[in-house]
Amino acid sequence: MEDHIADRTDLRGDCERCFGLCCVALPFAATTDFAIDKAAGTPCPNLRGDHRCGIHAKLRQTGFTGCTVYDCFGAGQKVSQVTFGGRDWRTVPRAESRRMFDVFPVVRQLHELLWYLTEALTLSAARPVHPDLRRALDRTEELTRGTPEELGALDVGAHRQEVNVLLLRTSELMRAGVKGKKKDRRGADLMGARLKGADLTGANLRGAYLIAADLTGADLRGADLIGADLRDADLTDADLTGAFFLTQPQVNAARGSAGTRLPGSVVRPAHWAAGL
Repeated sequence: MEDHIADRTDLRGDCERCFGLCCVALPFAATTDFAIDKAAGTPCPNLRGDHRCGIHAKLRQTGFTGCTVYDCFGAGQKVSQVTFGGRDWRTVPRAESRRMFDVFPVVRQLHELLWYLTEALTLSAARPVHPDLRRALDRTEELTRGTPEELGALDVGAHRQEVNVLLLRTSELMRAGVKGKKKDRRGADLMGARLKGADLTGANLRGAYLIAADLTGADLRGADLIGADLRDADLTDADLTGAFFLTQPQVNAARGSAGTRLPGSVVRPAHWAAGL
């Protein structure tokens, strides 16, 4: 596997190689995550002329927590530097800038799939499906390099469904190796649930709503966390060692501590230490 794909360096946002696409293309509404309303295709008022955020150092304190949670999985630099060949949305005709904004979320979805597929190829328990996973990864990477017209016409939902079949099989193989009875809470409504110290080893938590759940000291080793909503979930002293399909945005959205044990694929958010 190519090194840049294997270590996922190209699947993490790199603002130095992007033209602030997430700050323009995406909409947001005034909520606890954002201080203001902003329409899709409209630059955030905090975006500077050099495509950097004017309040980056104090986003959470000024009501823009959502910005600190978000990650494009490297789609920003792919669209900026590859799809549109380094052309700045500020300097191209309006029709072309609109295409950039339309293509960006499509590539973001594809890059998220690349994240999961790359991880699945590192899991020894998933070895029986590694050939299929490799083909799916190559096909997804190929799609990300399509023209703006090809990306605009892509049925990304259908492609996600095809990949999901392989990710589901990966999950089954991974969790089968975890001893004991494993909980299946796929898509469960666990908002605000009291799960302090819960044994969730090898659990299926795909798409579960864990918003503001108390997972203090919970054992999440070997759990499938793909799509789980961890916004404001308390992961203080929780053990997520070996949990798979966990992304940086999920971790960023949760609360944790120095005692929270995380997989090596994600980093401990700076705001955890700051208590923000």
